[in-house]
Amino acid sequence: MNSTVTALAYDAKAGTFQEIETQTTLPAGFGGDNSGADVHVSPDGRFVYTSNRGDNSLAVFRIAPADGRLTLVQHVSTQGKTPRNFALDPSGRVLLVANQNSDNVFTYTVDKQTGKLTPTGKSVTLPSPMFVEIVPDFTR
Repeated sequence: MNSTVTALAYDAKAGTFQEIETQTTLPAGFGGDNSGADVHVSPDGRFVYTSNRGDNSLAVFRIAPADGRLTLVQHVSTQGKTPRNFALDPSGRVLLVANQNSDNVFTYTVDKQTGKLTPTGKSVTLPSPMFVEIVPDFTR
């Protein structure tokens, strides 16, 4: 809730975590009220995505395979107000974000090499969306 993301190392034998680092999820210079909302790791484990309620943005971080440290890749607008929840599809190519106070779910394409998000310009209007889930297509 404090607009940060923390990378942890897990020791499976001991069943413990050790902090690697903590980074802000906010862009430089942001001075308003904000709280974090959601965090997801890409299906391939290479990127972390976080959302900011207040700044109304998504932050993208690359995960270093050698030590788990995070490098900021991008901040991108959620194209709405108060991002409550977001979801990556199982392929890691599409991201949907539910903007509670602007009544929309907005879509992005995901660059699998860089993790960067590109707005598609497509959205769905829904009253106060708070959760999105991508479910398998059982008709195939």
